[in-house]
Amino acid sequence: MTSTTRPATDPTGPTEGLTGLVRRTVLPDGLRVVTEQMAGVRSASIGVWVNVGSADEDDVLHGCSHFLEHLLFKGTARRSALDISVALDEVGGEFNAFTAKEMTCFHARVLDVDLPLAVDVLGDMLTASLLEPADVDAERDVILDEIAMHDDDPDDVVHDLFAELAWGARTPLGRGIAGTVESIEALTRDQVERFYRTHYRPATTVVAVAGNVDHDAVVELVAAAFEGYGPGGAVEEPVSRLATGARVPVHAGRAHVERPFEQVNLVLGMEGLRRDHPDRFALGALTTALGGGTSSRLFQEVRERRGLAYSVYSFSSHHADSGLVGVGLGCLPERLDGALDVVRAELVKVAEGGLTEEELRRGRGQLRGGLVLGLEDSGSRMSRLGKAELVHERYLPVEEVLSRIESVDVHDVARVAAEVLRGEEILAVVGPGRA
Repeated sequence: MTSTTRPATDPTGPTEGLTGLVRRTVLPDGLRVVTEQMAGVRSASIGVWVNVGSADEDDVLHGCSHFLEHLLFKGTARRSALDISVALDEVGGEFNAFTAKEMTCFHARVLDVDLPLAVDVLGDMLTASLLEPADVDAERDVILDEIAMHDDDPDDVVHDLFAELAWGARTPLGRGIAGTVESIEALTRDQVERFYRTHYRPATTVVAVAGNVDHDAVVELVAAAFEGYGPGGAVEEPVSRLATGARVPVHAGRAHVERPFEQVNLVLGMEGLRRDHPDRFALGALTTALGGGTSSRLFQEVRERRGLAYSVYSFSSHHADSGLVGVGLGCLPERLDGALDVVRAELVKVAEGGLTEEELRRGRGQLRGGLVLGLEDSGSRMSRLGKAELVHERYLPVEEVLSRIESVDVHDVARVAAEVLRGEEILAVVGPGRA
């Protein structure tokens, strides 16, 4: 195995003590283990990050990643579903999982002395789940309920519609994560099991641990718990949708889905930046200053000065092969046109003139504060480690991120705003009336 120690960079100023000792080991089978040792905590957080999500599915397997995430909690040869739940509950641990477009994560947070238990349970789930036919059928109904619940949330619906307009309803990024009623009802146990054996393997998996931990001890625990992890038989190698390095195009579009909600929810946006783009820090400062808090330009113009909406915000999303930037808001139906006019006008102003020094200063401050305050527990540190290793294959110290944020100036923001905010418009609207 190979092992690398990544010590903290020399801290300066207010960032002192932000980064602990980060170490990385690659086991002989390719499984990566990354840890961060944190002083002064009694917790440990572990996440098993798998490089597969809804964007890796075709039409037939739509929703399979999320379905599989549920099924891995249903039991192994050593533990029933109840045993898995009890194991972490009886030590006061927190235990969950999530599926995204480009990754799936199983995570737990426990007292440091209970980390061996958490590693063993997660290893058991990922290496030896039974995927019993009865569990597949039972969990199918749970997921159909989850889809129905998701469909009742206007914010979820409008963001799904926005992605569908931007990338296309039949594309990996344009499809919803949970699948559709039709795709979930059609999935078979054999399809899910083959998906599991194809995508869940050492080379596609990262185990990230942060807290009061010793790296070498963690590596030993992971090596034991994940022994035999992998396909265990003849199965095709997963084919990455990113193999060609192609950029996924973003399309302009407009759609209104009528729903009997009290409010109209909308997302107005355009093509953004991919996750490895060098201007992503400037875009982050831009979107934060534009609509990231109560002092932001959009909040002041849309809500405070005109009272057109209760909630208004801006955002950017980054993927390996594409990105989006946008503004979301919720308002009464009769205020929709007025709110849209104001948002469009402010986007034009920023695209033509950028931000003021004061706006940028506030935006940078919000980014810095959000980053640092978000890293005060072991779970946040673990998430940062896991994502960095899985999607970037490089750990960026907190101090370096803060330095990059601080180096963004008004000229960088003006250039990025001119490039991005002049893009073709995508408008998704959900609620009563017509756009």
